[in-house]
Amino acid sequence: MYTIGIDFGTLSGRALLVDTRDGREIATAVFDYPHAVLDKALPSGKSLPPEWALQHPQDYLDVFTHTIPAVLKTSGVDPQKIVGLAVDFTASSPMPTKTDGTPLCFLDEYKDEPHAYVKLWKHHAAQSQADRINDIARERGESWLKRYGGKYSSEWFFSKLLQILDESSAIYREIDVFIEAADWVIWQLTGVMTRNTCTAGYKMLVQDGKYPSSDYFAALNPSFENVIAEKVQGDFTPLGGKVGTLTEEMAAKLGLQSDVAVAVANVDAHVTAPAVKATQSGVMVMIMGTSTCHIMSADSLEEVDGMCGVVDGGIIDGLYGYEAGQSAVGDIFAWFVDNAVAPEYHEAAKAVSLNLHDYLEQEAAKQQVGEHGLIALDWWNGNRSTLVDTELGGLLVGATLATRAPDIYRALIESTAFGTREIIEAFEARGVKVKELIAAGGLPDKNALLRQIYADVTGRTFKLAGSSQSPALGSAMHAAVAAGIYPDINAAAEKMGKLKDEVVSPIPENQVVYDQLYTEYKTLYNYFGRGANDVMKRLKKIRNEVRGESV
Repeated sequence: MYTIGIDFGTLSGRALLVDTRDGREIATAVFDYPHAVLDKALPSGKSLPPEWALQHPQDYLDVFTHTIPAVLKTSGVDPQKIVGLAVDFTASSPMPTKTDGTPLCFLDEYKDEPHAYVKLWKHHAAQSQADRINDIARERGESWLKRYGGKYSSEWFFSKLLQILDESSAIYREIDVFIEAADWVIWQLTGVMTRNTCTAGYKMLVQDGKYPSSDYFAALNPSFENVIAEKVQGDFTPLGGKVGTLTEEMAAKLGLQSDVAVAVANVDAHVTAPAVKATQSGVMVMIMGTSTCHIMSADSLEEVDGMCGVVDGGIIDGLYGYEAGQSAVGDIFAWFVDNAVAPEYHEAAKAVSLNLHDYLEQEAAKQQVGEHGLIALDWWNGNRSTLVDTELGGLLVGATLATRAPDIYRALIESTAFGTREIIEAFEARGVKVKELIAAGGLPDKNALLRQIYADVTGRTFKLAGSSQSPALGSAMHAAVAAGIYPDINAAAEKMGKLKDEVVSPIPENQVVYDQLYTEYKTLYNYFGRGANDVMKRLKKIRNEVRGESV
């Protein structure tokens, strides 16, 4: 029997057809979102203010209709042998819909309204709403705030919904259901509207099975008092649970049988854990791509500074699932390559038939640790952990007229490794022991220099995911559970999860220098991130005033 896992990323969706007996990956197909990320303008051409990041939900539907028929054709697998389907998604990426699930942006009257679209995970324009959520929670002594490291993020569900209410009450009134894109696509597949417990716990303030009180929501805005009953209705479904089967219409479009079991949705990072066999306490998985999500399970419930959340059973049933993360990693390297590398490096890379990333990695790897004389802060898209502050920006210190592109490229990689070390130390300072590291995602798979820098900076040996498509594999494993092939995700992980034989170990002499550099990183981290100098925020305020912030 076979299952299909579909991984919805920031720029594309990927389907993976998997043999449930052993996790063997049979076929894959990728579909790039035609609308990509809407951060400058809507499809109509209407411009967007700074810090906005939207998506068009039609792109998600197109992922299904393009990739599933493609993997069927490539594999030659009989559709009758496909018994389950599951998805994972970026989060929090919520969207406003009508009662029947129609997104507001599908309606002609709202195609030119920014608040009618999906607010992508990296939409940061709801910072003032997040600040209010946090300030009022502290004033009221809301106990749930500690479960989020003391700060709720502008990237998350209720910040974005509150922004709609604040900025467009007319659109807010038109919303019948505000729902994570992950749950929306499952709704479209099955006709059943549900909410997954993972996103609910980490992004939607659901702790111990319940939302904050209506009194709390009313304190945010009187019109928000009954937000759960009015906009966020729906039952929770546990991970690995079966939501239903494909509708006849959807089955016909995809070329599958209508009795295919459809699992509850999951978050892209969290679904990766079982794919790399990280089902035990103390194993931190770094899912490294455009951003990095750090997830791990533990036996005890602790309050970790700046964590993105801790949820009972949020990753593996029976354990507390912790999440932290960095808002940009691969995005930082991509920004540098796309915008700040001199033509001579483009020409040199072309001459040796390498892409620019590979060429800069090759040149940067020739350096000794500390040779470039640089230190950077990895906040080019804000800080997710441990400061939880999207108003922060990137920083490069030590550049001279002798500084060259490979120097900066290496310093940027090192900055992201320092950010991961900061997160690990925050967990261990609160008694959550990080016993083992596993790296997953495209970045560690492609970049040998990055792998070694992370080992040297953290001072830890770590393993590598056995699949380059771990989230999609993890989804396929959850589909196998939903289809009844395995009794739980632990059993599925034992048979279908995979790790590479390679182990990355730190080099002692590199560690010595990186310890010195990390001390400098921490000095800058605290100075610019903890209020001693808010120049980054002042600069953003000036920028926004000049550009204009109105929608």
